[in-house]
Amino acid sequence: MKRLWTPAWVARHVAMVVLVVGFLGLGWWQVTRATEGNTLSFGYAIEWPVFAGFVVFVWWREVRHTLRRTRAERPAPAPPAAARSEPATATPAVRRPVRVSRVLSAPVAGAEDGELAEYNRYLSWLNANPGARPGDYPG
Repeated sequence: MKRLWTPAWVARHVAMVVLVVGFLGLGWWQVTRATEGNTLSFGYAIEWPVFAGFVVFVWWREVRHTLRRTRAERPAPAPPAAARSEPATATPAVRRPVRVSRVLSAPVAGAEDGELAEYNRYLSWLNANPGARPGDYPG
């Protein structure tokens, strides 16, 4: 629960309250305009509370997500030594990333036409000049 009282979360709570109160106030303002004869305001009188509901929905979802993440970060209690299947001195296995080599397919003979060859030159120029923009291409 302490995680929800950091300065960033306090700002989120305040922003949520300000937005919801503001949107509901704008909805009430549209209701008063609609009762004065502005029929278009009836649509807006429905729209502003929907916006307020969306703000509450997003805020609540983020609160739940943060609380779940806090629970997931807690370390699980270690099982008793008698329940372990491996000896207590065993080191955990280290997983290393899998390296996959990229295999480029050979071009099919006779498949290149003028446009395809020009496009391939353009792509190879972009690959050779990583900081360049497409508009810098000299061809």
